[in-house]
Amino acid sequence: MHRPIPLFALIAVACLTAVVSAEKVVVVAGGGTGGSGSKATDAKLGQVFGAQFDPAGNLWVVEYSNRLWKIDTAGVITAVAGDGTKGNKGDGGPATAAQLNVPHSLAIDKKTGDVYIGDTGNYTVRKIDAKTGIMSTFAGTGTKGTSGNGGLASAATFGGLYCVQFDPQCEHLVLADLDHKQVRVIDMKTGKVTLAAGNGQRGAPADGADAAASPLADPRAAAMDAAGNLYILERGVNALRVVTPDGKIKTVAGSGKKGSGGDGGPALAAEMNGPKHIWVEADGNVLIADAENHLIRRYDVKTQKIERVAGTGKAGTAGVGGDPKQAELKRPHGIYQSPDGTLYISDSYNGRVLRIEK
Repeated sequence: MHRPIPLFALIAVACLTAVVSAEKVVVVAGGGTGGSGSKATDAKLGQVFGAQFDPAGNLWVVEYSNRLWKIDTAGVITAVAGDGTKGNKGDGGPATAAQLNVPHSLAIDKKTGDVYIGDTGNYTVRKIDAKTGIMSTFAGTGTKGTSGNGGLASAATFGGLYCVQFDPQCEHLVLADLDHKQVRVIDMKTGKVTLAAGNGQRGAPADGADAAASPLADPRAAAMDAAGNLYILERGVNALRVVTPDGKIKTVAGSGKKGSGGDGGPALAAEMNGPKHIWVEADGNVLIADAENHLIRRYDVKTQKIERVAGTGKAGTAGVGGDPKQAELKRPHGIYQSPDGTLYISDSYNGRVLRIEK
């Protein structure tokens, strides 16, 4: 004869299951005093911005202070590009000896492993060949401008490229040119660049208007989903817009007001504060690094609502090892996913990279 399980035992089991399956945030890199060759968790990092995985599972992290780091699958960090000084030298030689100029972002071709760096202060995209480790300039001449649409990206001019991201198929490289209020796209097969959004004038685009003929305020980041929808994050006006495959633009998130309200409600009524980066998840939802609110948030494309993913809204370092929503961040400038869907945060002003584990 089986005895009934007491109610308190059932509750205890349920609570234990909830604890075991709960998400937690952990430090992947930064917060220590070590350098190249040390464990990533013992390393000292500056303002970390971009982060991406290569096909071998290594995590690459770009620092505002002119360095690119690689964290291998054993957790060891190595300096792989940039000598730490600001400049534009080094093309044709090893990436470790090259100079960068306040890079903000990077993208890695999942087919080849080649690394593309948004070399913001040099107005270029630099490339590291995965096989040789040689640095070269892939896009931009180094002169600030907006020329070259319809031609080769290598002969085009750009402003400060604050975000470079591949589409999921790695067929197009999306560039957010904050200086010129434009988003441009490079076709990786032809090497040609086209204008996707922004006529160079400052303003708010009308819903349903042609994106390339419309004004933008300050596109800080841009990313494309698998269906060809191009999302554009505008920093100063706290808005997320989308350009559909037919070239039409509309606003999908952000009330235009600076604040932190709106989680759980309509995205168009939500407030943001100086958001800096976006990442499109495999299901099409858009993650937002809401930097000045010290939060990571998600725009759900189906419900058209905003939700909080990580951060308390208070700047700080507390909360590691616990619930991501109870962890403090400090001006996060990046949110990314590994190939298995795990979330990584560039906790920029804390000089660390975080991971959300389940």
